[in-house]
Amino acid sequence: MYQRRTRAWFGLSIVLGPVLLVAMDGSVLFLAMPRITAALDPAPGQALWILDVYGFVVGALLIAFGRVGDRYGRLRLLMIGVLVFGAGSAAAAFAPSAELLIASRALMGLGGATLLPSALAVISELFADPRQRARAVGIFAATFAAGFAIGPMAGGQLLSTFWWGSVFLINLPVVLLFTACAPVLLREVRAGGTGRVDLPSVILSAGGLLLCVYAVKHLAAYGPSLPALVAGPAGLVVLVGFVRRQRTLDHPLVDVALFRRRVFTVAIATGLLSLVAWSAGAYLSAVYLQSVRGLSVAHAALLTLPGAVVLTVTCITTPHLVERVGERASLILCHLSMAAGLLLLAPTAASGGTAWYVASTVVAGVGYGISFSLVAETAVGAVPEERAGSAGAIAETSNEIGNALGIALLGSLATLVFRLRDPGTSGTLDEALSAPGLSSIAIDQAKHAYLDGFHVVAITAAVLCLALAVLATRWIPENSRSNA
Repeated sequence: MYQRRTRAWFGLSIVLGPVLLVAMDGSVLFLAMPRITAALDPAPGQALWILDVYGFVVGALLIAFGRVGDRYGRLRLLMIGVLVFGAGSAAAAFAPSAELLIASRALMGLGGATLLPSALAVISELFADPRQRARAVGIFAATFAAGFAIGPMAGGQLLSTFWWGSVFLINLPVVLLFTACAPVLLREVRAGGTGRVDLPSVILSAGGLLLCVYAVKHLAAYGPSLPALVAGPAGLVVLVGFVRRQRTLDHPLVDVALFRRRVFTVAIATGLLSLVAWSAGAYLSAVYLQSVRGLSVAHAALLTLPGAVVLTVTCITTPHLVERVGERASLILCHLSMAAGLLLLAPTAASGGTAWYVASTVVAGVGYGISFSLVAETAVGAVPEERAGSAGAIAETSNEIGNALGIALLGSLATLVFRLRDPGTSGTLDEALSAPGLSSIAIDQAKHAYLDGFHVVAITAAVLCLALAVLATRWIPENSRSNA
């Protein structure tokens, strides 16, 4: 018995390595983008794709690969995913152009999409005792949340010593360790009767999402054009077709009927919006600290530490909070904290504001931590037991899609405001500041234009969080399960 327990906890520690990497790589580039921009000179649209193509690929394929693992073996898929993730990381580290870096990030996303559902299933199989299994799953969730939080800090510390590709090379030792130890410590997991993966649904969901995001990015960076005006409506039509197809399938990729339940809808919207707000705020703040305030990457990384600590601690302690005040009050506190933290970014300025930034990350970190810890549990608890697997998969997908949409949509909003406020410069602040012969007046104007976009995004995200707090107040009953 003792040997089994020891083996289980060693197995958990091995699985958590790739899980941490998958989460970190959703945010590790935030502080690296100025260096990447200087080295590869990406176009404004390409810069955003470098950041968010990873999250889109993970989100679009997460549920599909969950089904594949059920049919053909979770451990087998996990091993393949880790190797693909490692190959993408190595290619990204030495990418000579923006196009190849985008392709490498997409390959990393392909590997990441296989990791999350398979890792959770393998962890659950390791622990026969329900209490130990629940503890292990809680550690899994906390590790995933911590990865998002510490990604910028880890990237910043690496960049203070090494070149930008180092943020990808750190993945390789973990990949090698997992590949060597997993066959010894982990066992294969299969589940029958889950139905085939519907390939048209995968194509429709990914294609529709990417068409819509392309249209938004292109309009923000370059203004109206025929490709963008065609891609946007086409993407919406494809997504409508995806939803309609799900209603006709015996084993849909996304069980859209679950959204008829209000508590489930609020939980998924919380998971989506919290990552939208967090990723946009973290990325735009990284540009603000380095390009507007002129801080070194090490100094900027250090400023992210308080918020990362608060987020991680909140994620771990949220179950105790829910026991005391219930799910409804916890979700309302989540949205109010995020809104308050985002509004604290409004006073930031070109000549000061780092204290406001740190205060923002600490206050909003409470909300993000509650969301990362509570959303999946709330979503699963809101549906019948036989549909819990679908609910959990949708909750995980909402996080990944939210992480990508935050940069794609709110990042594009910031780009649009910047372009309108400072039409004489390039599409991004880093490109504008790197232009030769730029006067001090032009530099100051570009920085203030960026701040205008930064503040518009912060206020917009805060308003969305407040709206969701109102929705949680109206739709979640006071006698929720955790408050019973």
